[in-house]
Amino acid sequence: MYEIKVKANFSSAHNLRNYRGKCERLHGHNWAVEAVFAYGRLDKDGMAVDFKDAKAILKSAIEDMDHAYLNELKKFKALNPTSENIARLIYCRIKKVSTGIKSISVWENESSCATYMED
Repeated sequence: MYEIKVKANFSSAHNLRNYRGKCERLHGHNWAVEAVFAYGRLDKDGMAVDFKDAKAILKSAIEDMDHAYLNELKKFKALNPTSENIARLIYCRIKKVSTGIKSISVWENESSCATYMED
């Protein structure tokens, strides 16, 4: 099994509804996202997937979140825009266009990360 990992970043604001603490207030993050793709074999060029293509898929999945207030996005009108829910949303978006997606990790800062993957 081959794993390919690509990263991308976006900046956005959000707040957590019904949360008791600082994160209930409007605040922002410079998010880092890591996508892991897994493939059982290589193509004729010796690649599992071209890094350029994997990066383009990831960037497309986060484009509407960059410089946005996440709570105003359709998906987060009722769902809290937590790191966990953001990771799942990105995973589901990529799964629609790539069968190789294995996991998505979303870092809200240097020491806090949430990862989503399916069984």
